[in-house]
Amino acid sequence: MVTNFKFLSIFLMLSISLFAQIDGNNKKTLSVVKKSAEAEEKKTVTSFYNLYNSGEEKKALKNTKNYLKKAKYPSNIASLTLLQAYYYNKRALLDSSIYYTNQALKYNSKIANDSLKNRLFCLGYNLMGLNYKKKGLFEASKKWHLKGLEISQKHKEINLYYTHLHGLASVYKALGDNTNALKSYKECLEYKKDDEIRLGSYINLGDIYSDSKDYEKSNYYYNQGKQLSEKTNNQQARAVIALSIGMNYQLQQKITDAINMYNEVVFIADKNELNQIALVAQGNIGDAYNDLKKYNEAKQIFSDALQKAIDYGYLDNQVYFYDELKKIAVLQEDYKNAFNYLTKSTRVKDSVNKIQKTREINELEIKYKTAQREKEIRFLQFDNTTKKLKLEKQEEAIENMHLQEEISQKITENTILFFQNSSQKKLSEISLLKKDQQLKSLQIKQEKETKLLTIFGFLIVLIPIIGLLLQYYKRLKTQRLLNIQQAEISTQNINNLLKDQELKLIKASISGQDKERQRISQELHDSIGGNLAAIKLQLNHLIISNSPKIKNLTTLLDETYDQVRNLSHTLIPKKFTHHKFCEVLGSYFNNIGEASTIKTDFSVYPKKEIDALHEEIQIEIFKIIQELLTNTIKHAKASKIDLQLNLIDDVLNILFEDNGIGFNPENYKPGIGFINLENRIAKLNGSFIMDSKLKRGTIANIEIPVLPFSNTENKITNEINVKNNLII
Repeated sequence: MVTNFKFLSIFLMLSISLFAQIDGNNKKTLSVVKKSAEAEEKKTVTSFYNLYNSGEEKKALKNTKNYLKKAKYPSNIASLTLLQAYYYNKRALLDSSIYYTNQALKYNSKIANDSLKNRLFCLGYNLMGLNYKKKGLFEASKKWHLKGLEISQKHKEINLYYTHLHGLASVYKALGDNTNALKSYKECLEYKKDDEIRLGSYINLGDIYSDSKDYEKSNYYYNQGKQLSEKTNNQQARAVIALSIGMNYQLQQKITDAINMYNEVVFIADKNELNQIALVAQGNIGDAYNDLKKYNEAKQIFSDALQKAIDYGYLDNQVYFYDELKKIAVLQEDYKNAFNYLTKSTRVKDSVNKIQKTREINELEIKYKTAQREKEIRFLQFDNTTKKLKLEKQEEAIENMHLQEEISQKITENTILFFQNSSQKKLSEISLLKKDQQLKSLQIKQEKETKLLTIFGFLIVLIPIIGLLLQYYKRLKTQRLLNIQQAEISTQNINNLLKDQELKLIKASISGQDKERQRISQELHDSIGGNLAAIKLQLNHLIISNSPKIKNLTTLLDETYDQVRNLSHTLIPKKFTHHKFCEVLGSYFNNIGEASTIKTDFSVYPKKEIDALHEEIQIEIFKIIQELLTNTIKHAKASKIDLQLNLIDDVLNILFEDNGIGFNPENYKPGIGFINLENRIAKLNGSFIMDSKLKRGTIANIEIPVLPFSNTENKITNEINVKNNLII
């Protein structure tokens, strides 16, 4: 079976081999400094892959993300992005893996080295096929493997060709297309340079023939795989193959051979810590003893296996062992233990059913899509039959046309004979008419000369008139084009003015609310609070005796003053007190899209953790996104804006992308808004990368650490306290 680790090792080998793949043309054009810089960058990328393959995957991912900020060469950027895709594929975060694979394929298109580009495309296509197969979208998976086969075969990438062929065979097997699956797996066996592909092919071929009850062929392929697994020291494959052979023996009622084979599986699995395989083998041994009616031996084996399944937390195995123990108890008329085992089995099944509800929903969705495809196939078949009928009718029509042509030829032959007879009669008449024609020809010649003179004079007058009309038509055409251009320019100016006006209204509304709250806060604090303080001061001067009434009045004044002070502070607006952060941000983002012609797309993951961030962090993030959106509306002339928020390993990633006119970063002079944006991000200890090209749009990639964020929180809180102290 082909694993993700195998693809990573292949990719690592490809990356290392690039150091020797600089051809003569590149040697002439690239400087020595550039070659050494690219080589250093490749060494760093290789070290990240080595770190990933050694088991330190999180560390490799973190280093990869940090290094991508300064990576320069497309081949290295594509390699690092593909490493992230492998990381998320291994953790079943399939949407993230698909996203990063697409990004890697985009960067891969910029690579000048055709050989490297083709290999990276093949690896990316294979990863896409694996992702969609895990999602249960087998047709999409098949499409990517077919694309990989095409490009690998075209560029003679033999290893990658068989890798995609093996993946395609697995998809065929999952779809129940055993004919194509057998054909593809057998072709994979011809490739002698990759033992892992051959081993997976032997096992899958044995499974297919076992399902069709052809046990002789099934055992043949299993034994071939067993020999190869022993040669390559692949103990897991050896255990799986031995288990499959034992199941074939049991299906053929060769119980003793089956038990011997299962015991061999248990020995291999225990020695190599293959716990679940060992449990399956023990369960099969118990079944074999049941077939032999040795219930006490079977009960002992199931009890031992049940305890191991409980220790390992394998729910499906627990249900199976409880049910088997219940059957044995019923056969031995031990109904008390039978009821006990049934109760425990039911409890485990309930917990399993809760977990499997989501899986059943996905399966129903796949079945629904499959039914839709079958309907489309039936419709296409009906369409094909109608087309065949039309073709048959057309052939009949063509035959009728041929018959009509033959009839018409005969008619023409008869008419020719008729005309030959009539022509002889007319010859005599023509000779008589010739004399008359000679006389008339003289008259016609004179009339023609007169007409030619008349036409020539008319043309002399007509040609200048036509020239004037053409000149007038050209002027009208140019004037119309100028009018259209002026209308477009005026429309663009009006749209720009409307966008500026919308921004001004939004900002004016927000600033007006903030100013009003601030004014009320100042009035409460300065006017009422000042008066209360003055009353308390005068009251203190009037105290002559320790009267309890005056003390109570003083205490009441203090409490009133504190309430006024607290009220003045709480009037400062807090956007996210009563609403969740992601809901407020999404509503704001969608309102901007509805108020303009810009299409907006907002996605966030994981939503619950981002909503739980500290409120001050959320406010700063909201203002950062406001600034990015304002710049896009004012300058980018974009029709679409995408915003993604991802929280991974305590780092919040903000990806803001538009499809506007873009700009040249080398000639760009940052304005006040851009400087404020950088200051806000720096205040949160974050990092900011802006990528833009003319006519391609702009991408802003922001990363902000959120945990632990005690230093950032204290910094923001101190700034707010300073402002409050100035007001007080």
